[in-house]
Amino acid sequence: MVSTSTEILAFPNIKAIIRDNRTAEVVVAGNSRAVPDGQTLQELRDNALALVVTEAQTLQRPVRVQIEDPEGHGELIVHPDNKIESVSYVPRPARRRAPAPAITAEAAAPAVVETIPLVEPSTVPTQPGRGAATAAAIDRQPWPPTPIETEEPGPVSPAVQRIGVAEAESAAAAAPEEPQSRRSLKETSFLVSAPVLEPATQGWRGTLTRLGLRMDPSEEELAEREDIRTVSQHWPGPRTIAVVNRKGGANKTPTVVMLSAILARYSGAATVAWDNNESQGTLGWRTEKGAHDRSVLDLIDSSTELLSPSTNAAEIAKFVHHQTADKFDVLRSDENEEGDHEVTAEEVDIAHQVLTRYYRLVIMDSGNTARAANWRRMIDHTNQLVVPVTAIEDRAEAARLTLQTLESRGGHDADLARNAVVIVSESTDAKRSMTGDALKRAKAEAQRIADGFEPFVRAVVRIPYDPALVNGPIRHEALQPATQRAWLAAAAAVAKGF
Repeated sequence: MVSTSTEILAFPNIKAIIRDNRTAEVVVAGNSRAVPDGQTLQELRDNALALVVTEAQTLQRPVRVQIEDPEGHGELIVHPDNKIESVSYVPRPARRRAPAPAITAEAAAPAVVETIPLVEPSTVPTQPGRGAATAAAIDRQPWPPTPIETEEPGPVSPAVQRIGVAEAESAAAAAPEEPQSRRSLKETSFLVSAPVLEPATQGWRGTLTRLGLRMDPSEEELAEREDIRTVSQHWPGPRTIAVVNRKGGANKTPTVVMLSAILARYSGAATVAWDNNESQGTLGWRTEKGAHDRSVLDLIDSSTELLSPSTNAAEIAKFVHHQTADKFDVLRSDENEEGDHEVTAEEVDIAHQVLTRYYRLVIMDSGNTARAANWRRMIDHTNQLVVPVTAIEDRAEAARLTLQTLESRGGHDADLARNAVVIVSESTDAKRSMTGDALKRAKAEAQRIADGFEPFVRAVVRIPYDPALVNGPIRHEALQPATQRAWLAAAAAVAKGF
């Protein structure tokens, strides 16, 4: 089965470089490894690929390698069993060679050699217990994948078409020895570049590991580890995520809660979920309430004090509601039923300035009016757009219109729409009574909606139905394992946009 480049993890970053002076190196995660000498360019290629095979055997999975040599550059996929797949190869433009000096008929040697035996390529050492990765075992076709076109030589006299061994040896003996080039100490390192692959912790592989038989993780566990690594990053400067859909009941608030919980849990970064509804939102209803009743309006009223250089970070706790299990804070919207205050664009600026002083991640819930001043100003501050939708056609149509509105505005808004992450949730009360064919139809509808958004946004993630998302305060640990895994994938897709 042939792999595609998108199926192969990009970690670690591997390069194989061969230079005009017949020196070569393989660079793994920034650390250089010397390639054994070869008599020809192809032998150097083989020796370099043998080192990459050893790396693939260490990781026990295929790896991607960027290749560069005097004849071209491209990308290969290298498997632990020595199989090599070509992803791309761009040959360098052929250079016209200078005409060779004429050889007289009298200079032709009388002895003739029909064939010259090839020199056996050198063997590259591998780890003990691994299959021997030798240059001879490397398929030479993928690098380069196609012959490089060169200038055809001019006609040669029939009397000089063959060269005798004596003449060839005499010419080789007369040629001056090329001085062996010394490599710079900057081009190598004694540090081990490949990360230590931790044993499996999940499934039957994890069970065997706990029983004392070390097992490598499955592809699914490796993918989960990669998502965890992605959401655990710290980025320079604050990041703002806007969760939008102009239709109510599209799962905006659960999406805000789950993204906040996962990013706060794994990254450890100070995270706040902000209910940016123009009047009264529901984020406060689905999260824990603190020991006070303050909202975004109170924070805005105290903004001068909160932005003062003499104010310490703990003062923000007077205005937000901490989620004790999921480690993020909530800034509620105004919940005064008798009030008629609508948040303005200027107030969004003030609140955002305060929050980005105290938090690295700001995740904004939103109302249903894309024309509202606070909604539009929220978009101005947004780094990553998230569009949640339930598997119901009117919610999906509202999500499409929301993206279309942003795209039509051009500039920053259009960039957000094109790089948005759409999260399709199967969360609906109807699921509780669904069985058999009805459940299959619901899943098929979710897939249809996900496929429909795929060509227009950066990523689409599906979330399975989970009763813990339907009513009451939402907590990460209350979700089923499959739902937790899906939300982790969603958070990783969002974090890739930072």
